[in-house]
Amino acid sequence: QVRLVESGGGLVQAGGSLRLSCAPSGRTFSSYTMGWFRQAPGKERDIVAAISWSGGNTYYADSVKGRFTISRDNAKNTVDLQMNSLKPEDTAVYYCAAIATSDRGRIYYRQGDYNYWGQGTQVTVSS
Repeated sequence: QVRLVESGGGLVQAGGSLRLSCAPSGRTFSSYTMGWFRQAPGKERDIVAAISWSGGNTYYADSVKGRFTISRDNAKNTVDLQMNSLKPEDTAVYYCAAIATSDRGRIYYRQGDYNYWGQGTQVTVSS
């Protein structure tokens, strides 16, 4: 069983930066596609970014392109989300997710594709 633990959330002013980190416990996740999702109050959970298990392919939602960067270090067993130029509309609970795959370059976009989830970390951006 893979457990994902997120860290790095918090309160930041608009224009500021935060770095979220996700670390699985229980096993290494080098053969997993990883994703970051977020859910604001009253809204659906949406994908923010994803990265293939090779690290060679990435995906970003249009709303975060150019501001957020997803990265992974398979040797350290971590995946990070660097968030810059934060806006109040980025306020949400951010979730790390994982799915095992044999395709080193594949990206998954739907939350239903992912079968392991973290507990979430709150990100609040004040105006």
